[in-house]
Amino acid sequence: MGTVGRAVKEAVSGLPREFWWLWTSTLVNRLGGFVVTFLALYLTVERGFSASYAGLVASLYGLGGSVAAVVGGVAADRWGRRVTMTAAQVGTAVATAALGFAEHPAAIAAVACLVGFTGNASRPAVQAMIADLVPAADRVRAFSLNYWAINIGFGVSAAVAGLVAAHGYLWLFLGDALATVLCAAVVFLKVPETRPQDGPADGPAVAGRAGGSGGAGVSLLDVLRDGRFVALTGATFLLAVVAQQGSTTLSVDMGAAGLSASQYGLVIGLNGLLIVILQIPVTRLLEGRGRAGLLVVGTLLMGWGFGLTAFAGSAGFYALTVAVWTLGEVVHAPAMMSVVAEMSPARARGRYQGVHSLAWSAAAFLGPAVGGWGLDRWGGSTVWGACAVIGTVAAAGYWLLLRERPAPTGPPLAWGAAPARPSAPPSVPSAPKAPDALEVVAAPAIPDGPAGVPAGVPAGVPADGRGPGADADGAAAGPAAPRAGV
Repeated sequence: MGTVGRAVKEAVSGLPREFWWLWTSTLVNRLGGFVVTFLALYLTVERGFSASYAGLVASLYGLGGSVAAVVGGVAADRWGRRVTMTAAQVGTAVATAALGFAEHPAAIAAVACLVGFTGNASRPAVQAMIADLVPAADRVRAFSLNYWAINIGFGVSAAVAGLVAAHGYLWLFLGDALATVLCAAVVFLKVPETRPQDGPADGPAVAGRAGGSGGAGVSLLDVLRDGRFVALTGATFLLAVVAQQGSTTLSVDMGAAGLSASQYGLVIGLNGLLIVILQIPVTRLLEGRGRAGLLVVGTLLMGWGFGLTAFAGSAGFYALTVAVWTLGEVVHAPAMMSVVAEMSPARARGRYQGVHSLAWSAAAFLGPAVGGWGLDRWGGSTVWGACAVIGTVAAAGYWLLLRERPAPTGPPLAWGAAPARPSAPPSVPSAPKAPDALEVVAAPAIPDGPAGVPAGVPAGVPADGRGPGADADGAAAGPAAPRAGV
């Protein structure tokens, strides 16, 4: 127990207090996340609607989430992370409660789309805030812990929702709304605003893209012009389409194999259980590993894990396939969120996170339809084999995009600070020490520069001494600090 306790302590130590309040708000929100899990069951069993109508409502929920991914990201950069999260969560609470009282099919469909929009609008802001609060060297660990909270909440809420529904489905909607209000209260009362202020805080590439504004002038169009980031988002979309088969196509395939709904529930429940058990120890084991390597391994495990389903015929074998792709999910998810944070200009993190979240929202909208159509037309073996191929293509894309970028090994250096260096190699003779240009002793007088720039400060360097790639606390974000990489 001492070893386990020490491992947990090391995994959770060293992160700022504000992060833990954000983590708590995520956990509270997910603990009350009843409605999405049971929405299809509510519509077909409680309300008597057809499966086709339930599918339409689910698609409209996904459509709302797709729009919210972009809108929420822009709002997080323009008005602030805290404001966006609070407004989205209050809106989600109101919309969720309204959905429980909606009667007409058109009203249910419209409100479900609104719930999808408000419920997903806060996600880019949450991810951007984690990147704002946590140094680059600790971001994979921070995103892992946040992902852990999401899955703890999901597992508990799924179990509790069945008990709550026994007393009436309306209580699911009201309980979900209450949990969301509590989440908003935690954010409003305990989580500070972290949106960077205007000023030069990003690397040279970003400053060039934003007209030297350090990301303050980065528009959504600028994000879409970032070819490397868009390609990364495309690879994520491919993987997300594969991942969506776990919640739709897998249940149909298991039914065709003669397995019951309860067996499917046990098999898919293994996904959340393994994430809760493995997320912290696996993250600790892989800490410091290259981002590209983690993404490639995680993606291959996910793609090939689904591919193994082609050979499954028993509940035990299906459970084995779920265990394989869940391990891939544990490796992939936090590394991917950290890479997106590192690729994003500080003042455009919301936009970047929103565009990347769009890959998952779009896959949630298209993935189930594509999987069902493929299952009907070509059968399970072809669908699962295609998942393995698509996963391999996505892994290759991650490797090509990120392989040359080393993973951060520590906090970025302040601009102008020299890293600790070993003594000069014997083959390189030591040169005589040249006078320091900024030394006062025996240094020639240097006339004052342009207005507002002290004497002796090179052109293009702010008067406070931070370089063009430094953020508000002087941390370098330019070439001295590696970005998204391996």
